[in-house]
Amino acid sequence: MLHVLYLVGISAFAASGVLAAHRARMDPFGGLVLAFACSVSGGTLRDLILDRHPLYWTHDWVLLAVIGTVAVSTMAYLHRWELPHRTLMVVDALGLSVVTVIGARAAVDAHVTPLAVIILAVLTGVTGEVVRDVLCGQFPPLLLREEVYATAAFAGAVCYLLLDHAGVGDGVATATAAGVVFVLRMVAILRRLNMPTSRPRCETAPFDEKCVRT
Repeated sequence: MLHVLYLVGISAFAASGVLAAHRARMDPFGGLVLAFACSVSGGTLRDLILDRHPLYWTHDWVLLAVIGTVAVSTMAYLHRWELPHRTLMVVDALGLSVVTVIGARAAVDAHVTPLAVIILAVLTGVTGEVVRDVLCGQFPPLLLREEVYATAAFAGAVCYLLLDHAGVGDGVATATAAGVVFVLRMVAILRRLNMPTSRPRCETAPFDEKCVRT
């Protein structure tokens, strides 16, 4: 069940990578690169920190086949039809919610401290997005802007950790925590919610002295 859920999250990230490559006008090879990079970056970083070898995706042919199939299918779809920009955000939110919780589960299984569980869960969820945006030349990445992104992953990680410590079944804890991440991210997208910053938005002259609060 957990592996199937993980494949769903990875598929969502693979599709979001292809969608981002399409918007950046990359060729099909670029789409494949982004699909794989976006899908496995978070889990790779998590495994390296936990010193888990071999890396999980290097011996899981099903995972690699799913990523490749989703990438090619998404490119074939985009060849005939155009998807609205918000579709990328929704698909990315789905991937973030699932992969974050899987990262929390892996950290709990590694018997690290509660704080480390939260950190590893957030890193697992957001790393793929950072890699995707950097490769697309989008700077700063979504994570480093005011978007409610890492905050949603943090909330889901805390939720999973609390449910796990309370003895709630793994299936319920996983579904609930993933739901928290997805709902928070979608509400932020639909309501255009952003995290507060120390400076106001300045679209025309971001470095003008008038843009700095005194």
